[in-house]
Amino acid sequence: MDGSVDLSHQPPNPTWSFAELDRRVHAAQGRVTQGLSVLGLALAFQDWGLHLANAPYRRVDLAHLAWQQARRLFGAALGIGPSPAIEPSANDHRFAADAWQAQPFALFKQAFLLQEEWWQAATTGLAGVTKSHEDIVAFTMRQILDVMSPSNLPWLNPEVIEATWQSGGRNLMDGLANLAIDLRHEPPPEIAAFQVGRNLAVTPGKVVLRNALIELIQYAPSTDQVRPEPVLIVPAWIMKYYILDLSAQTSLIRYLVGQGFTVFCLSWRNPDAAMAETGFDDYRTLGVMAALDAVEAIAGAPRIHAAGYCLGGTLLAVAAAAMAGFHDDRLASVTLFAAQTDFTEAGELQLFTTEAQVAALDDQMSVSGFLDASQMAGAFQLLRSNDLIWSRLVKSYLLGQRERPNELMAWNADTTRMPYRMHSEYLHRMFLNNDLAEGRFEVCGKPVSIGDIRAPFFLVGTETDHVAPWRSVYKLQLLNEGDVTFVLTSGGHNAGIVSEPGHKHRHFRLRERLPGESYIGPDEWARLATAEDGSWWPVWTAWLAEHSGPPGAPPRMGAAERGYKVLAAAPGRYVMER
Repeated sequence: MDGSVDLSHQPPNPTWSFAELDRRVHAAQGRVTQGLSVLGLALAFQDWGLHLANAPYRRVDLAHLAWQQARRLFGAALGIGPSPAIEPSANDHRFAADAWQAQPFALFKQAFLLQEEWWQAATTGLAGVTKSHEDIVAFTMRQILDVMSPSNLPWLNPEVIEATWQSGGRNLMDGLANLAIDLRHEPPPEIAAFQVGRNLAVTPGKVVLRNALIELIQYAPSTDQVRPEPVLIVPAWIMKYYILDLSAQTSLIRYLVGQGFTVFCLSWRNPDAAMAETGFDDYRTLGVMAALDAVEAIAGAPRIHAAGYCLGGTLLAVAAAAMAGFHDDRLASVTLFAAQTDFTEAGELQLFTTEAQVAALDDQMSVSGFLDASQMAGAFQLLRSNDLIWSRLVKSYLLGQRERPNELMAWNADTTRMPYRMHSEYLHRMFLNNDLAEGRFEVCGKPVSIGDIRAPFFLVGTETDHVAPWRSVYKLQLLNEGDVTFVLTSGGHNAGIVSEPGHKHRHFRLRERLPGESYIGPDEWARLATAEDGSWWPVWTAWLAEHSGPPGAPPRMGAAERGYKVLAAAPGRYVMER
């Protein structure tokens, strides 16, 4: 079936009012600042600076801290005090090499870490400062200090000095070559070797539905019998779907098929300016609901397991809540991978979703029609700038080395855009207003509630997630009193989900809350939950099997007589759009 709904209409011609002219001015400013709100940043520093100016004894305390730190540093240098004066945190890998333990580099490292310690004390805990402003100031100062880290300066980094001496400067020449490739925005040859349809997204399947927003892929069975309830996967449109179908060894989709499930997965279209007015509800109707109708028709199944990842999980939760409100009971279960339904503690992404920042993004997107992929990628990288920016720059440009490529890196480089209207609605209704959790999110003019969902939940949070912090994912249990199984797995937002059996150093915790049981907080849950080594995938498929009927013959590929003919081989057309 090829959808007849057209999303490629242009918004009405703008009225050239002063407000519209202001939006265009702000959009031009955003192109210079990479979408960051300079006014929002100024207001945050003004709030912090004025409160600090009005706290004379806090300033005395900070001066005393600086004096104590100087004594610690000189004591360590002269061998008359604790040495080292300060150690990096467990997650700070910038100074892990043995060369940083020798003088004078150990002293450079300690002086920098003490400076970080001082600024952390100076920018936090000041009474009266708005919490969001405090977070922005502290985050901004961390970014500024990161730039000045001795690990980033070739004349202070012992690893760079040693490499330059040993190679006669060849590392710097290789670094310049790497820089030239990156400035041309060319993928490194090692990354280019990973290609969708050749060694990525190769699980056999067919496109059985294409509309203006999605292609629906039905995967071919690999077992003689399958469970009668198919699995529908709703990935986030902020990413290409094939993060769940990477190589044969790391494909969650292939693993599900191999465990005897009929699997369907949405592949989202990569929006351009012509889709500027595509809204959040379009993603629900043309995405989740259209796919559910197709899966039901093709598999002949009255009950369907639905799984959503990241933003796709939030969308699935909205769709499931609306279905419950309209007495649509087709969902046998709901699985959410690193997906939030309550956004009051949405982690460091809230730094980029203040009123000022969202207003700046709105103005920029209203002119371009979409949020450019580079802006979103830049925000994610800033959240882990030491690992994702500075350490990579040092390795690539100063040491002349390239990271060993893998399929996850190739997928991460295959970016997507976000349509203006949808992304604006998402930021306002979720991040700013928390409408879904607080009962104000409307579908077809009716508020929906996560509490109405009667299907059992399987939630997955990841320990080091900076995009959807696991404690935020966990908060769904405050919104629904039903059967909820929560898994906390090692890894981050992506690596924690792509956690195939056999992957070394993986572990997870699991605990089920049955209907009627009292709520327990996340920290208490972590103490009580069963800890296991290995991948959580087998646990999830076993859980799906427990909520499924006995296996039988697999369904046909597509259902032409019902309007769902096979259109193309997987991975389809939309995933190839750039």
